[in-house]
Amino acid sequence: MLASADLDTFIAPLTYPALETETRRLAAACPSLRVCTLGYSVCGRRIPYYIYGRGRRVALYVAAHHASEWLTGTLLLAFARDLIGQGTPESGVCYVIVPMLNPDGVELALGGPDPRHPLCARQLRMNGGSADFSHWQANARGVDLNHNYSVGFSAYARLHPGGEEGGAPTLWPGPYPESEPETAALVGLIRLLRPSIILTLHTQGEEIYYSRAEATPSMHRMAAELERLTGYVAADATGTAAYGGLTEWAVRCGLPCFTLECGKGQNPLPPASAPDVYARLAPALFAAPALSYL
Repeated sequence: MLASADLDTFIAPLTYPALETETRRLAAACPSLRVCTLGYSVCGRRIPYYIYGRGRRVALYVAAHHASEWLTGTLLLAFARDLIGQGTPESGVCYVIVPMLNPDGVELALGGPDPRHPLCARQLRMNGGSADFSHWQANARGVDLNHNYSVGFSAYARLHPGGEEGGAPTLWPGPYPESEPETAALVGLIRLLRPSIILTLHTQGEEIYYSRAEATPSMHRMAAELERLTGYVAADATGTAAYGGLTEWAVRCGLPCFTLECGKGQNPLPPASAPDVYARLAPALFAAPALSYL
């Protein structure tokens, strides 16, 4: 696990510049960690991902679909640090980590809109004229990335048609599935890799979602082990959480995928909660590749 001195560096909101700095540090500390580019956000920010190890058994980890849930990126950075600190991974195992899928949204949630950006006025209107973006979940165009996948999209879009600006701080799924560059880039990577397991991190609730009605017996066994490792409870997603998400899409594609609702409280969770949340989550993150054998 991370030393206390290392954990201290995570007790601050994870901005996009902080992510870039930490990415450079990780690459310098471990030359065998490959830093790749998933794609670029609406505002042109590079979306990095890390590859550690080589093999057919691929474990994919994704954080910060939702801007106000930036704490999940902190958790995956802590995991990446611990992972490379353990040395060469098991033969045949490949860890793929996307620490911040929605960098534009995170910057909005933590710092508000950039007055120099062409989208600024529209973002303020979507946010009801308020300069407080701390609860913003969407990307720069007001699309909720975790509702921008194809499974359940049409039914969900009828429930949330979007505001006058064709967007919203949360819930709007976009004009069509995979309309956003962030979602399209992730889906492309998944189609290429066909991971053995996908863990997508959200906050909060200490629950595990995995489309139980469509899950295979193996996925049920994986979920039970994730429950044991984290102390979280497997549950069915309800309401808006049941539509158009990465987990539903991946399971429909035959890929084991689990949404981990990390921590408890009210979003955004305070950064000081990261060490305790990570301590409960880390065993599951490390065990993920082995779960594919269940």
